[in-house]
Amino acid sequence: MNNYIVATIKDWNITQYKKRTPAYNGNWHLITDKKELTYNHLKHLNPKYIFFPHWSWIVPEEIINNFNCVCFHMTDLPYGRGGSPMQNLISLGHTTTKLSALKMEESIDTGPIYLKRALSLEGTAQQIFLRCSALTFDMIEFIVNDNPEVTPQEGPVTAFSRRNPSQSVIDTNLELDDIFDHIRMLDADSYPKAYIKHGKYKLEFTNAKKSNDALTANIKLTLLE
Repeated sequence: MNNYIVATIKDWNITQYKKRTPAYNGNWHLITDKKELTYNHLKHLNPKYIFFPHWSWIVPEEIINNFNCVCFHMTDLPYGRGGSPMQNLISLGHTTTKLSALKMEESIDTGPIYLKRALSLEGTAQQIFLRCSALTFDMIEFIVNDNPEVTPQEGPVTAFSRRNPSQSVIDTNLELDDIFDHIRMLDADSYPKAYIKHGKYKLEFTNAKKSNDALTANIKLTLLE
């Protein structure tokens, strides 16, 4: 019986792993700590595939070159290679995207594609990540059962840059729709929330709702450091 590994750090993926993999073919193993992702450990398990739904560290070349490593990217590759794909897509006005499952290479997001599936970008970042996680495990199940061939990426390359926390500040000159999108695209566990500075305070916004010409949201007020 084949061994399979899921390496992830996000709670929503860990929840899906525990819920879904007992019904999948093969023996399944979960890695949530980069210290466990060593060549010797993987060689002992000899996995058919290693799946990386949301892994924040560079995978060593020795592992990439010796195992079938599959990662997932929230764009229709090669459009949107690079960091913060969901936030960049929403900032550009996209309402839908494709989740791409690709063979991992040393270069980021350049590998050939196993499959793509449509993904809505409606709702908060948390809601999108939960939706993406469920779709990811649908795709994992398909890959395990059908062993699809990979195909090279086709089309013009568009690169995204990883966002930094300073970009979470709200530009109050934006239109209301854009402020709404800015708040919701950062509204997820462990992500720096949209904020403004007012005097000695920092005001963070979550759970935004928009109707007609008004926007409401929850506000967390803290002293600036």
